[in-house]
Amino acid sequence: MRLLEFSKQFGGEEACKQYFKEFREKQGLKCSKCGCTDFHWIPSHDRWQCKECMKQISLRSGTLLEASKLPYHYWIYAIFLMVNTKKGISALEMQRQLGHKRYEPIWAMMHKIRQSMGNRDDRYQLDKIVEFDDAFVKTSSDYKEDDTYGKRKGRGTLSKTPIAMMASTSKGSEKVQEKKNKKSTKLRFVKMKVIEDQTSESFEKVVATNVNESSTLVTDGFRSYSKLHKYVKKHLAEKIPGKDAEKKLPWVHTAISNLKRELLGKYHNVKDDYLQSYLNEYCYKVNRRYFGEQLFERVMLAAVEQPWYGSRNKY
Repeated sequence: MRLLEFSKQFGGEEACKQYFKEFREKQGLKCSKCGCTDFHWIPSHDRWQCKECMKQISLRSGTLLEASKLPYHYWIYAIFLMVNTKKGISALEMQRQLGHKRYEPIWAMMHKIRQSMGNRDDRYQLDKIVEFDDAFVKTSSDYKEDDTYGKRKGRGTLSKTPIAMMASTSKGSEKVQEKKNKKSTKLRFVKMKVIEDQTSESFEKVVATNVNESSTLVTDGFRSYSKLHKYVKKHLAEKIPGKDAEKKLPWVHTAISNLKRELLGKYHNVKDDYLQSYLNEYCYKVNRRYFGEQLFERVMLAAVEQPWYGSRNKY
């Protein structure tokens, strides 16, 4: 949906509120008390009432909008802008676009939306051939960084946040492979998870949760990957020189490169406590890169079905 079409359909608060109501009814309502799915709408109170036990459900309850005082059109427009800006949009720019006086509520709203994206992706596991690697993303924290604050580069650094990267791939077309600089495999889905450290226990938890046991896992020869074979059908581990890493594990390196460029270009100073939220948004959009105009409705579905619990979802 183009911006002009979107603005015509969602011209104001009442239009957005009506859309949200109809969208929830389309997905179906269920009474938490008696299990009934038959309700009638009470317009004076903006809520539904169960026809069996008379329990009422507010328009916002059970969704990301629950307990939020921001108007409906803020949420609708925020979702539209987040899914239709290829390189992402910062909370400061979102605040300008919505014309809100305070930064913090807009920032919190966007993180709720990102968390709902992560909740949707957590429902699925990667399968087939899965590239696996770890990397570091530069973040800020409440700790003071100085020359004695850990290593500055490589595995073991304390000044950056470690993440685990996974990319599900399939065999690419022979015609594509013949073209110069084209990858031999085709990207299917990606996942990125913030981890505490680079120990084998951290990597095992990530793989056990996010990779299907029928998959083939491809990694380098890092010693902390030595036990990952227990969680997949086949584990292909190979010592890879740094100069060949992008050839052996092309998609995870492409994904992390694009992620770092996006974080640096739009968000600049990402705190380590909220890095997973940005990873959720990045992976969600990559995994649904062919959805086109349907992407807005898919995020709306995630917003309606997945309430905000404030979890970092950190392994």
